[in-house]
Amino acid sequence: MRTLDQLMPALSARSVALSIMLGSHPPKLTARDLVSLGASFGISASTMRVALSRMTAAGDLVAEDGAYVLAGRHLDRQVATDRRIAIRRRPYDGMWRMAVVTGRGRDADARASLRDSLTHARLCELREGVWLRPDNIADLDLTEFDELETFATIPTDDRHLSRRLWDLNTWAAEARLLLDFLSSQHEPIEHLAAAAAAVRHLRTDPALPDELLPERWPGDELRWAYDDYRNNLTATHLSAVRDSERTERSTPR
Repeated sequence: MRTLDQLMPALSARSVALSIMLGSHPPKLTARDLVSLGASFGISASTMRVALSRMTAAGDLVAEDGAYVLAGRHLDRQVATDRRIAIRRRPYDGMWRMAVVTGRGRDADARASLRDSLTHARLCELREGVWLRPDNIADLDLTEFDELETFATIPTDDRHLSRRLWDLNTWAAEARLLLDFLSSQHEPIEHLAAAAAAVRHLRTDPALPDELLPERWPGDELRWAYDDYRNNLTATHLSAVRDSERTERSTPR
């Protein structure tokens, strides 16, 4: 099991900007707002401007109509992350999906890409080339993979198999660490790091049926905590920044 320090590495100015943009819908903010938000997380204006300039040069952001817009692979990442967090489940009837890799002669990159795709689809490898999961995800589509043969199967002991495939106790314990941190008082930059860690952790949620999960499974609770944080992220911090700016302007000098 990982510690909080391992789950929540320190955020750079680039990481702060990227976390803000990934959590914004639509992912478009003015330079002024990004600099102000950065200041609320302890990032100086000059440091944030340098980070935004470098991110634009790298194609992470696009400058458009006086604002920055999330671009390229990070825009795809936002869409994919939102979809992976908002899991669409369906009732579980005991059936599992099994995918067997039948393609031959694939190079290392192709094998790694297929492994990543199946992991992202929340399947788990029972043995080399044999991937499984309960058939309870509504939009699971494996037809795009030519190198797979897919089957429907019913395990003899689905609870035992699910625990063999996934380390559920460790996942739950790490989720509770993040939940406790998000629900307690900390510096804004620390809360942002915890929210980013929650996203990474939720992307690995096996999304099993309730029947196969340990008691008090914290998956949905962590998802709700992150949603609350994300919904309040830009609105709350920008409101505080605006209030501070108005106070400064109205203070006699």
